[in-house]
Amino acid sequence: MTKIGLVTPYWNNITKQEFIEIARLAEDLGYDSIWVPEMWGRDAFSILGLLASHTKRIKLATGIISVYSRTPAIIAQSVATLDEISDGRMILGLGTSGPVVIENWHGMPYEKSLQRTREYVEIIRMILNSERVNYEGEIFNLKNFRLQFKPIKKNIPIFIAAMGSKNIKLTGEISDGWIPFLLPPGHLQNGKKELLSGAENVGRNAGQIEVSPYIPAAVSSDENLAKSIIKEYIAYYVGGMGTFYHSAMVRYGFQAEADMIVDRWSKGDKSGAIESVTDEMVDSLSICGSAEGGRSKIAEYIDNGADLPIILFPPKASRELVRETIESLAP
Repeated sequence: MTKIGLVTPYWNNITKQEFIEIARLAEDLGYDSIWVPEMWGRDAFSILGLLASHTKRIKLATGIISVYSRTPAIIAQSVATLDEISDGRMILGLGTSGPVVIENWHGMPYEKSLQRTREYVEIIRMILNSERVNYEGEIFNLKNFRLQFKPIKKNIPIFIAAMGSKNIKLTGEISDGWIPFLLPPGHLQNGKKELLSGAENVGRNAGQIEVSPYIPAAVSSDENLAKSIIKEYIAYYVGGMGTFYHSAMVRYGFQAEADMIVDRWSKGDKSGAIESVTDEMVDSLSICGSAEGGRSKIAEYIDNGADLPIILFPPKASRELVRETIESLAP
């Protein structure tokens, strides 16, 4: 059976009962895992504790936690505790986010992101392995502490969200999974080459690293509605969330479109930025429209090397659209 994950919706007014209902629906429909995001709303670990107590089989994941948001020790304590509560179902998704969020929300300088990611993973693995943590790095110097309880499993999978070449190579060196975002399936193999390069640098087998692309999804009989929701979502990231996404679009052959999106967004013309997202971009970067087309797109990602496609929903997706998408794309 195809493995598919899903990200809980970003709705600002989502209720506790809706979190539970979505998780149970995903579990009943055979989804592999449910990923809880964390931006500047509800924190992921609290929601995962709720889901752990209301599900039995589905894997539970942070999707994703920024390495600037907590110390590595707190992240290790939290994921080990949740793994215990969920009887060994946790996945730890980590990422660096970007300067817009880290500097303006967390109030921290966005610096040494690669080194920070490396040190976080090394420290978290030591803690989960019940080692006494004596660690000397560029950022962290820790000594003499050990986690007070023994985790259910020491090898809780660590996935890393990575876009740029250096970050993907690092992911190949240190992670159990790679989470690309807004990546066309046809470009997945290029990323896997970077992943392989990083793995080979340290003598690892890249084939053991799960490739888990985040795919924006909107399945609806109203294809115009679905397309408008996806276009707004793409415009928001390319225009408003820093240079990473613009650079990515350029690599994928959408330079003219990306330049126009950024230009209009920077001038406060959000409608113009959304209009600058072409149908070709929507088709390349997302699942949009019919259920049949959505399943075909997932198959395309798998054919190009994805192990665990993960669907996520734009914030403007309605309750009805989210449920239709979950049911339509169920494995």
